[in-house]
Amino acid sequence: MEVIILIVQVVLLVGVAAICSGLNVAFMSLNLADLRRKAKLGNSYAKWLMPLRKNAHLTLAAILLTNVAAASLTPLVIDTRLSGLWAVVISTLALTIFAEIMPQALFAQNAILWTGRLVWLIRLMIIVTYPLAKPLQLMLDRMFRHATHSLHTRHELGLLVAEHIGAKESELDEDEVEIIKGALQLSEKKVGSIMTPIERVFSLRPFSLIDDKLIDEIKATGHSRIPVFNTQKTICFGVILVKELVDIDFDEDPPRVDELALHPTQLVGAGTALDTMFRKFISAQTHLIPVERDDVIVGIVTIEDLLEEILGHEIEDESDRAVALANRLKRKRS
Repeated sequence: MEVIILIVQVVLLVGVAAICSGLNVAFMSLNLADLRRKAKLGNSYAKWLMPLRKNAHLTLAAILLTNVAAASLTPLVIDTRLSGLWAVVISTLALTIFAEIMPQALFAQNAILWTGRLVWLIRLMIIVTYPLAKPLQLMLDRMFRHATHSLHTRHELGLLVAEHIGAKESELDEDEVEIIKGALQLSEKKVGSIMTPIERVFSLRPFSLIDDKLIDEIKATGHSRIPVFNTQKTICFGVILVKELVDIDFDEDPPRVDELALHPTQLVGAGTALDTMFRKFISAQTHLIPVERDDVIVGIVTIEDLLEEILGHEIEDESDRAVALANRLKRKRS
């Protein structure tokens, strides 16, 4: 009967020490910012753990005091039945294997889950050890300031997102990952890298006469918007929407470009970062913005160019395919 009582006592003490050891590793691995995010997403464990993690030194002191008490009592209990040497050997092996290695390996796999399930036990430890844990907390607060929250860099966020590719448990598919990665790189790229050079831009002059010949040229480009520049390419008078030319009589009285209603736009520098371009498009209230360098227009950028940079793929519409087909036919004829 005494042997059974001894075994029960040792199992209870080693069990308490094991739980405390696992909680120590798991609790200190919790990140307060991560808990805050999970709490906003409705994780109840994170909500319960946030107050304890904010007061980390008191919780740490309570867990360690309980752990040390259980570990210290274990060899004393064994020593009542066995010699001192055997008591030390058995208690050391039991505490090392079952109260240190195994629980720490287990609790570290899912820190929030285990600490959340045992949050009631952590609070009980704080209550029991409060007379000793509170002074230790005050001393630790004075000696060690709480670590400030550090944000991830853009490159770190990109690596975190890239880890979702191929992961079965990920909620993100490959397209979403590519979009996020493309958006994170916008601030590192400039408008000059995605603009259409002015040599490839179909534009009009204010004095251009909109007759049948010009209409045929506009239709051949497949563009829905045509910028209007001066001869020196230093001023953009606005943008013509091709759809608004439908009701104009080009046979009887062909108008000049400056007689039409031009939609105003803004100029942006070639060194403008892409992450600011969405606001530029919103403020300009247009999908086409001329790009300037040294007070000379060197190209244009469209909202489609910006979306293609985020998606990492070119967006082709019906007109793009028609133009591409026409170019191929011309090359074959030549």
